[in-house]
Parts: sequence; structure tokens; C-alpha cells
Amino acid sequence: QVQLVESGGGSVQAGGSLRLSCAASGLTYRSYSMAWFRQAPGKEREGVATISTSSGSTYYTGSVKGRFTISRDNAKNTLYLQMNSLKPEDTAIYYCAALYGGVFYRPPRLSEVKYWGQGTQVTVSS
Repeated sequence: QVQLVESGGGSVQAGGSLRLSCAASGLTYRSYSMAWFRQAPGKEREGVATISTSSGSTYYTGSVKGRFTISRDNAKNTLYLQMNSLKPEDTAIYYCAALYGGVFYRPPRLSEVKYWGQGTQVTVSS
């Protein structure tokens, strides 16, 4: 079965850094554009970053641009999100997602997600 398993979440003070990882199995990982979403309680799930199959194209939502970096290692079937200069408003559950396709000029949509991970909690305190 397809599995996307996130790790690397935790609690950090504002200004700190975390690196999230997503280990993929049960799918031809290199054939999928991938994305990170996040969701806080009572809020909509939002797309944060997207990366194409061979890392040639990326997308970042404006609130994280310049602070977060999405990357992937197709040989390791792993997706990453490096998060620097974290802010309290970054607090959320972060989800890894495999997309049906990929576009890189707008946020990914929920309807474009083929597979979801279970999420990892990121908490940023002031």
C-alpha cells in the first residue's frame, strides 16, 4: 500500500528552524509532483510548497517564501521541507502529499492530492 510518513516535527521557539521529512513507499515516487500542506485547528488546510518530479520547478506560498525550502531526493524516496526563521503563525500540522499532477504558479488544491501523509505537528512558541 502507499504510505507517506512525515517526521521531524516538534516544538521550537520563534526564529528557530526545523526540517521535515516525508518517506514515501508503495508508489513510483519519482513520477509524482509532491507538496506540503499545513492546517491549524479550526482553519483551512493550505498548500505551502510544491516541487516537480525532478526538482526543476517549485512553488511557495507568499507567507513562507524566503524562509522555507522544499526539496526531494528521488533515490531515497524522500521529500523535505526546511523551515527557517519560524514564526508562531507557522504552528500547524504539516502534511506531505503526492499530487495527480503539478502546477507551480499557484497553491496546490485539495482536489489535486492523490495520496496524503498522516501529518506531523509543528509548534512555534513566542
